[in-house]
Order: sequence, then C-alpha cells, then structure tokens
Amino acid sequence: MTIETYDPAPPRGTPDWLWYLGVPTAAVALYLVYGQLIPFSEWVTSLFPVARDSHTGEAIAFFVYDVPKVLLLLTGIVFVTGVLRSWFSPEKTRAILAGKREIWGYPLASLLGVLTPFCSCSSVPLFIGFVSAGIPLGVTFSFLIAGPMVGPVGLGLLYGLVGWQIATLYLVFGFTIATVAGFVLGRMGLERHLQDWVRELNAGPVGDLPEEQLTLVDRLKIGAEQVREIVGKVWIWVLVGIGIGAAIHGYVPEAMMLQIMGGEAWWSVPVAVAVGVPMYTNAAGVIPIVEALLGKGAALGTTLAFMMSVIALSLPEMIILKQVLKLRLIAIFIAVVAGGILATGFLFNAIL
Repeated sequence: MTIETYDPAPPRGTPDWLWYLGVPTAAVALYLVYGQLIPFSEWVTSLFPVARDSHTGEAIAFFVYDVPKVLLLLTGIVFVTGVLRSWFSPEKTRAILAGKREIWGYPLASLLGVLTPFCSCSSVPLFIGFVSAGIPLGVTFSFLIAGPMVGPVGLGLLYGLVGWQIATLYLVFGFTIATVAGFVLGRMGLERHLQDWVRELNAGPVGDLPEEQLTLVDRLKIGAEQVREIVGKVWIWVLVGIGIGAAIHGYVPEAMMLQIMGGEAWWSVPVAVAVGVPMYTNAAGVIPIVEALLGKGAALGTTLAFMMSVIALSLPEMIILKQVLKLRLIAIFIAVVAGGILATGFLFNAIL
C-alpha cells in the first residue's frame, strides 16, 4: 500500500478560470468607463466655484478628463504589450538581430523597437547586450532610437488622443528616423568612441533560445505584472504631464503659443526641439502636452518635433548613455537624431 503525502497548505493563487473571466470583464469595464469621462469631468468642474469657460475652469476640466483617460489607455496598452513581451523577450530580440545581415538589421532593429515595449531605461542595457553580442553599432542605434520614440505605448496613446492619421504618420517618420540614423551612424566607424569597458566585453555567441512553455494564463499574469510595475512607476509623470498640459490649455494665451510654435515661423521647429530636450518625461507624460499644444493651434510638425525631442533626446537618457558612450559619440548621436527630428518637423509643417 502506497502512502501519499498530503500538503496541508498548497500554494494559493488565482484560479485559471478567474483570469479567463476577469480579463475580458475588466476590458469591457474600462471601455465603459472611458465613454463616461466627458460627463464626469464636466460634473467635477461644476463642483468648483469657477466659471466653466474661464481659464481656471478650462484647466480643471482638461485635467480631470485627461488623468483617467491617459491612465486607462496606459493600463490597457501596457497590459497588452506585457502579454506580447512574453513572446518577445529581450533575449529573443538579441537572438533575432544577432544573425542578420547588416543591411536588413537597420529596419529590423527599428521594427523591433516599435513592436517591443522597451522604454529608454531598458533600452540602454539592451544596447550593451547588443554590442556584446557582436551586433553592428549602427543597428543597435536604430533600436535605441525606435524603442522609446515610437514604442507601442506612445503610439497607442497618440492614436487614442489625436487620431490614427497623425499616429500613423508619426510611426512612419519615427521608423524612418531610427532606420536612417542607425545607417548613418553605422557608416561612420564610431566603435572607437564606445567606453573602454564596453569595447572589452566578450562578444559571446548568441544561439537559438529555448522556447518558454508558458500557458495563456501565465502570459496574462505577465501582462498584469507589467501594469503593476510600469504604471506604478510612470503615473506621477502622467500627472505632471497632464498638469503642464492643463496649464497650457487653460492659461497660456493662444497668440503666444502660435507665435512660438506656429508653422509660419521657420525657427519654431528648432526652438521646440531645444525646449523639449530638458523637459524629461515619457510617452505617457508628453502626450497630454502634445494634445494641449495642438488644441491651442500649434503647428503639427512643430508639436511632433517637440514630442520626439522630449522622448528620444532627453537629458537624463544622455546621462545614462554617458556610462556607455564617450562624449563625442553622444554628440554625434544627438546631432544625427536631432537632424532627423528637425526634418520631420519642417516636412509636417510643409505638407499639413
């Protein structure tokens, strides 16, 4: 007779059936809540002792409407991209890039930057991993540029806030900047300007990675964990960005915004880029500012150039990159990317 041992305290967790039921239920609930944000913001604004059409009333309504809107969009997008990340791990990204011919590596690296939910914080460690794997430096730059600038979170928020046409154009131009800038940087032979410790890394072989045997529930749990970690870290930037956007929307005179970012002034695009670099935030934080600027009549190309500079050329990211790149390479990187952003801004202003 076999005596089976009994564990009186088996590991507890959420049953699989609850994940299958809870995720679609939560999606429907988020959609319904999203549809009620305008009446909710109007109701909250009416509770304040200010006229609805005053500067303060406009700012309050903008803030109360955009805070839950951006957080709802952010939660949904981060969850979906977190689930996708269970198939598109950083290790698999390295393996895909490592064996490709360089000419195909640039657009492929840009495409992976668009598809994978890597912010600038995780893009820099991946950059080091790419270099250590022997991937061409220009290819790694294509990913480094595309990841934060045209990643799925920023694109999803841009789509939800300003429409699919602008989001699609932003995707095309951002993808082009990442690909062309990586190609240009790759042709300049800049490997000698990597920090010494990076160049001394052993370029270990990158082979086929074992496929993880994850169930659908496992992947849903990964998505939920990504929401907890990412939204938990960036929500403060959402509030800061929306606060700035609300101040612009409510208080900044339209004539002043048009003078600074109007399409007729040729210098508006470089000024927008120069202003955007020190204004560090992420895609979730800058989108409300973009919406407010467009609402004030700012030129589309100038506004998008501002957005690109905030996300792709932020001062904190340059400080992080200083640990990997020498100052000359950082300066060249900034010059090439800024040139692409300026060209995008001028072109948008010319055709739209």
